[in-house]
Amino acid sequence: MANTSVSNTTVVGVFDDYNTAERVAQDLTNAGIPRDSIQVKSNFRTGAAGRSAESEESHHEGGISGFFHRLFGGGDEDDYSGHYSEAVRRGNAVVCVTTSHDRIDEATRIMNDGGAVDIEERVAAYRQSGYERHDANAAPYSYDEAARERDQYKETQGGASIPVIEEELQVGKRLVRRGGVRVHSRIVEQPVEESANLREEHVRVERRPVNRPAERQDTAGMRDQSVEVTEMAEEAVVQKRARVREEVVVGKETTERTEQIRDKVRRTEVDVEPINQTTEQTNQTTDFSDDFRRDYESRYANSGVTYDVLEPAYNYGYRSASNSRYAGRNWSDVEEDLKTDYLRNQPNSSWDRVKGAVRYGWEKMTGKR
Repeated sequence: MANTSVSNTTVVGVFDDYNTAERVAQDLTNAGIPRDSIQVKSNFRTGAAGRSAESEESHHEGGISGFFHRLFGGGDEDDYSGHYSEAVRRGNAVVCVTTSHDRIDEATRIMNDGGAVDIEERVAAYRQSGYERHDANAAPYSYDEAARERDQYKETQGGASIPVIEEELQVGKRLVRRGGVRVHSRIVEQPVEESANLREEHVRVERRPVNRPAERQDTAGMRDQSVEVTEMAEEAVVQKRARVREEVVVGKETTERTEQIRDKVRRTEVDVEPINQTTEQTNQTTDFSDDFRRDYESRYANSGVTYDVLEPAYNYGYRSASNSRYAGRNWSDVEEDLKTDYLRNQPNSSWDRVKGAVRYGWEKMTGKR
């Protein structure tokens, strides 16, 4: 809401609490608007806006209506001075900024970003509880009253929600080292033997006595001469030749297998029961209170457990059997679910102690008793 003078304009914003209003005032100051041009108004006397009773501005107390009357004037149909005064009475805080025309849009944006309340919507909410116009003599809200009204207003605007959460099982893969082989090669020596046949030549000189007449070829050889005969012998020559006898091939082969992954995931289940239906079921359970007590007397009276301890278990079993969540299921199928739900609401109970009573209530509802 803006009030325009000759050279300056006043912008007014309503905020749920004093701390928020002060934060917005600081944002306006940081934007270059002088602090003495910014006023923060709230219900200091009760602290309903979130500020203690002691304040340097306490002299304004009782003059809020006059402040807004001077700012907006009075007597018109909308009565904005009264609406803003009522907002302060109910625990809200108000920020007033007086600045030049060219900075109005910037100041308005900072207020909206800081959470300024739509005064017309808020007044419409006031009217639903019987508000007609501001009464300057009405007592200001206490802190609890202001907080309660703010909470109710937020619930009306946004509603309440229960998150429904469900876990999903996600299976991934990762490489894990399972083992392997390392191959080393080394040189070793070993003695070997081979047989080789070698041939040798030897010169043999033999003189044979003869007695015969010399012939022409014999006399022709009567001159100096020499004859050489060479002896030859074989010896072993050793050489080595490398041959590949075997190859060691190292490689990998890939196989695939299918593995079943088993785990548990959780999810949120929300049961919605109309109030009248719950009342009806409670009355029906009460009709079987005599049966529950007779069962208690026959089975538990001498166990040291009082009926007051087991009565909630009888009623829980009876109500659970009529819950659509368990419709058409046998006791053996639902026992674990009932146990988990019961112990969550009764953490100090022992399931072994109350299980029989829960089952009796269950079977009473399902007609097995």
